[in-house]
Amino acid sequence: MRRAGLVVADALVAVRDRVRSGVTTAELNGVAAEVINSAGARPSFLGYGESPTRQGFPGVCCLSVNDEIVHGIGGDRVLADGDLISIDCGAIVEGWHGDAAITVEVGAVAAERRHLSQATRSAMWHGIAAARLGGRVTDISAAIEARVDALEVDHERPYGIVEGFVGHGIGSAMHQEPDVPNAGRPGRGPKIIPGLALAVEPMLTLGEPDHRLLGDGWTAVTVDGSVAAHWEHTMTVTEHGIWVLTAHDGGESELAALGVRFGPLAN
Repeated sequence: MRRAGLVVADALVAVRDRVRSGVTTAELNGVAAEVINSAGARPSFLGYGESPTRQGFPGVCCLSVNDEIVHGIGGDRVLADGDLISIDCGAIVEGWHGDAAITVEVGAVAAERRHLSQATRSAMWHGIAAARLGGRVTDISAAIEARVDALEVDHERPYGIVEGFVGHGIGSAMHQEPDVPNAGRPGRGPKIIPGLALAVEPMLTLGEPDHRLLGDGWTAVTVDGSVAAHWEHTMTVTEHGIWVLTAHDGGESELAALGVRFGPLAN
């Protein structure tokens, strides 16, 4: 999973570096595909959810712009200065998955959009930092919600926490039990034990958190048209501390800033 996580991390950096005004989301999807294929990995998202009655997801990554919360499909949409784009990517190495997302500013964005992305990223890291062996999954949820509450005070504005989409277990499949809600009371849900890997992924909006699906059957957008942001990492907790499998440094720098122990598996 660490190998898969690093492929995802590389893909997200490559896509981020290509984000600019005038680029299409299809071009960004192609960048992610090139990185994943060059690494000898397979994309987790392409064809996901396919069934006899439904076409699988058509992209290598999800590219969600402005009011699109998640599962946006790369196409002929052209990015413009001021846009906010969330990039969600997954990869498979020898049957094991990694999954992560970032939100990127296109050119100069409004301060409230920049603060939204910063708040979402910060909430994700506070959620990850709350994980402990022997703790419960909703300890993460409560920490995300508490961080959002604190940042609402700092930023002097409310944020909508999207509860219709949640984090999840991950490993030999991209989506596994347990769910990881982005709000809730601590001390509930399954115990966090060695070997449990989780994708922690808050999604916040500048307005109401309600969403609806577009006609493509995948793209979720805010009902009120407000802008959304999405950040995600795949992580686990070892006996040595927290290990973020989709961060290049394993999350060491972010966890240190929060006073939390970092601990990859021993070689």
